[in-house]
Parts: sequence; structure tokens; C-alpha cells
Amino acid sequence: MGTDCHFRGSEKGPHNMRAHGIIILLFFDSCLQSVNGYLSSPHVGQEPPYTRDAQQSPVITSPVAPAATLASPGEIPSYTSKCPSGGLCTKLPADCINCTTHYNCTYGKPVSFSCRPRSGVHCIGESGQQLTNFTLTMTCQFCWQLEPSQYRCTNSTNCMTVACPRKRYNATCTVLDHVHCLGQREFRKRLYCNWTGGYKWSTALALSITLGGFGADRFYLGQWREGLGKLFSFGGLGIWTLIDVLLIGVGYVGPADGSLYI
Repeated sequence: MGTDCHFRGSEKGPHNMRAHGIIILLFFDSCLQSVNGYLSSPHVGQEPPYTRDAQQSPVITSPVAPAATLASPGEIPSYTSKCPSGGLCTKLPADCINCTTHYNCTYGKPVSFSCRPRSGVHCIGESGQQLTNFTLTMTCQFCWQLEPSQYRCTNSTNCMTVACPRKRYNATCTVLDHVHCLGQREFRKRLYCNWTGGYKWSTALALSITLGGFGADRFYLGQWREGLGKLFSFGGLGIWTLIDVLLIGVGYVGPADGSLYI
């Protein structure tokens, strides 16, 4: 009887341990499922919805550059300094008006464009009434096709004016304010070297005739080596003097800086 009770008690021990293990495993499994469900829910990793108070300023979340600041109403544009106030609209400089130009016109023929004065510019018509729109008549031609008297160009002092063939340089030209034309008012043009250093042709010729044997003409033109050569050779015994009179007379020999006579 005692032996039988001992045997049955020993069988209950392993069964109790197995039941406890199953319960623990079920508990851990339910915990893992709860955690996975929480992590996979849509509200995880997101910020709470943004609510802006009426008294708070909006927040800039992107690096957007601020818009350009407009000129204050009292600020005077810089171009108005060259725009006469109260004058005829058709006589305004080109920088003072905006025109609707078209290029399908006949070259050299008169053409009319619709224009209006720029902001801050006030002009009148033939009747004396202030105008906001007017018609401007000009010749159908591009700015670079104007007469040389209608634009101003830069002058180069680094090119030789006395040369064969004549030298040219790249000049930047700008149309005069009162002249109207098509296209860009500033353009580039290849011009002949035509600058002067202030030397007079009549003075050089007179020195060559009178004191050429002493090299005075060459000294005057800035040619010191030739002047010393003529001085110590007595004008090449007269031959060099005669040759220089001819060369200066026809303009072949000029100032040493490469400029033109005046």
C-alpha cells in the first residue's frame, strides 16, 4: 500500500511541471502578440496632428527664400533723373518709356509703336494733356545700323593709328538718349584706330623743314632714338632730313604713341 502511494506521487511531479511550462509559454506568446500589434499600429512613429493657435504665427518648414522687397511708394527710381517732367511724351529719352516693338517692318521706312511712360515719369501730348499711352514714330532700323553721329563708342589708346593696313579695335557703343531704334541700345563694333595724343601735323612738318637736320621733328614726335641719330649725323648729311620731310608731309611718319595728328 505504501509502495503504491509513493509511485503515484512521483508521477504527479512531472505532470505539474509540464503544465506550468505550458502556461508560461502561453503567457509569453500573448505578450509578444500584444507588442507586435502595438508596433504595427498606424499611430506609432507619427507626430500628433498639428493644431495652430490663432495667436501663433505659421511655421516655415521648407527653406524657401523670402520674396524680394518691393520699393517703398516714396522711393524715386534712378532713371527719373534723365526724364524731364511735364515735357512731350514723344521727346522722352528711350530709358524713360516702354514700347511694344515689332520687327516685321520695312527697313529704312517710318514705323509707329505704342508706348507708355515708365513709373514716376509724367509727360504730355501735343494738346497739353497728360498721357498714359502714346504713339512713337521712328525709323525701322537696328541700333547698330544708326549713323555714327547717333551713338558714342569707347576709344582705344592701345592700337596704332599709323599702320598699313589700318588697325581696328573692338569698341562698345551706346545709343544717345534721344535716339530711338530697334534691338539692344548697347552693341559692339569694329572701328578704325582714330585716337589722338595732341600732336599737330603742321608743327611736325615745320620742324622737319627748319630743324630737321638736328632731329627736332623726331624729338617732337617722341622718337628719341631717331632724333639722336639725326642729331649726331647732321640729318644723315641732309639725305635723312629730306626723306623725313616727305614722310611727315604725306603722314607716313606719325607720333611714337601711335595716335593721329590733330
